[in-house]
Amino acid sequence: MQKYLLYYFYKNMDVISLPIIISREGKWYVASCPVLDIATQGTTEEEVKENMKDLIKEYLEDPDTPKIDLEKIETMVATVTIKIEDYHGKTTSVASA
Repeated sequence: MQKYLLYYFYKNMDVISLPIIISREGKWYVASCPVLDIATQGTTEEEVKENMKDLIKEYLEDPDTPKIDLEKIETMVATVTIKIEDYHGKTTSVASA
């Protein structure tokens, strides 16, 4: 299961829109923010979203972390469809929405 979300982070009345990807891996939900190259996990989808919000805030506030120019970010979220063969030799179509 993967969900593609635009995650909104509010700081000093400015809005920063960053894409995050959430995947379910066993009992964990794992979220990554490819633009900032950060990731976190949680036991529920809501927990991992909160953890990502906290991590983004820490990332932006940490004076020792090199920052990207947030004003120059252009983000596009896209999915691709590929055909894969399962272990029984049948072809299965896999798509993300």
